[in-house]
Amino acid sequence: MMTLAWPRLPRLETAVARTLLLGWVLARVADAEGSPARAYNLTWKSTNFKTILEWEPKPINYVYTVQISSALRDWKSICFSITVTECDLTNEIVQDVRQTYLARVISLMPNNTGFVEDARYRNSPEFTPYLETKLGLPKIASFKQVGTKLNVTVHDTQTLVRSNGTFLSLRDIFGKNLNYILYYWKASTTGKKTAVTNTNEFLIDVEKGQDYCFLVQALIPSRKVNKKSPESMTVCTRHEKGVFREMFFIVGLVILVIIIIVVLSLFLHKCRKARAKQGGKENSPLNIA
Repeated sequence: MMTLAWPRLPRLETAVARTLLLGWVLARVADAEGSPARAYNLTWKSTNFKTILEWEPKPINYVYTVQISSALRDWKSICFSITVTECDLTNEIVQDVRQTYLARVISLMPNNTGFVEDARYRNSPEFTPYLETKLGLPKIASFKQVGTKLNVTVHDTQTLVRSNGTFLSLRDIFGKNLNYILYYWKASTTGKKTAVTNTNEFLIDVEKGQDYCFLVQALIPSRKVNKKSPESMTVCTRHEKGVFREMFFIVGLVILVIIIIVVLSLFLHKCRKARAKQGGKENSPLNIA
């Protein structure tokens, strides 16, 4: 049985083929080295709907352009030909915070500011502001303790979300879904008690004459992520009526002493003047008619 054998290439043709293959490989490597790097680690950073997209790496000899889209819109370019690794997308997401958004970071050479078919880009994770933006640090607007009642009011944080030209607060956006937790304790102890409200006010029972410390934390119970805000600064009540009464007594006593000294000084001064006049009359010569 005859076997077919592939004809051997002459040594010259083999050398040419190897040279061409090596040249092709080197060309591809050179092309890759001259291309911009694809962005990675795309991350949404959002607090109270202030939203920034961050990514890596820092660009070298190339630029980035960022685009954003939602289910209702086409891709829209926001940050053009930038050399930083972040883009503020707040103005886009506040138009509809319940919408789900997708962003992409496009890597381009400086002389290519448009998006071309072979441009290098990477998509971000999807982001729904209403469900995912973090709750910022709450602030205590005011507090007052009268007898056995402690009233605490939480500041209603304003956001950059607008409706009919008016900026909305967190309460305007989340309504009763926004809760606050009050942690409170006697100033002389460490045992904490809690109270929860879906408004901005607390009215709790406390012991009369006792000082209390407390702080608040925002909460959205229905969320799966970013449910709670950081805790606010701690503030404490002060019962200083006894101190004020004592200070008032001391100040009053000092004022009374000063008045007595002034009156006494005036009286002595008048007495001296009167004596001086009397002594002058006795020493003056008699008039002879």
